Amino acid sequence: QVQLVESGGGSVQAGGSLRLACSASGTFRTNDYIAWFRQAPGKEREGVAIAYMDARYNDYADSVKGRFTISRDNAKRTVYLQMNSLKPEDTAMYYCAGELLKGRWYSGQYTSWGQGTQVTVSS
Repeated sequence: QVQLVESGGGSVQAGGSLRLACSASGTFRTNDYIAWFRQAPGKEREGVAIAYMDARYNDYADSVKGRFTISRDNAKRTVYLQMNSLKPEDTAMYYCAGELLKGRWYSGQYTSWGQGTQVTVSS
């Protein structure tokens, strides 16, 4: 099974930037898709972005398109989420999830989840 560890969260003012990292260890059994999710207090978990094996087919939630960029460094087994033009509504706990087993990337079943990293954006 894959273990995922997130890092890079913090507090920033609106309009600022943060880069999150999701480092993977262990063995992927079926695929190495890694996605970022977020969950704010009182809200449902939301799929933010996914990095497929072929980086040309990354996908994003409409709410972050044009502001967030997902990328991967396969040598480091790390997926990054560059977040620019941050808004207060981006405040949430951000999680990475690995190895999509079934379903859509933003709502499907993953084998592994990280522990999360907090992102807080102040106005």
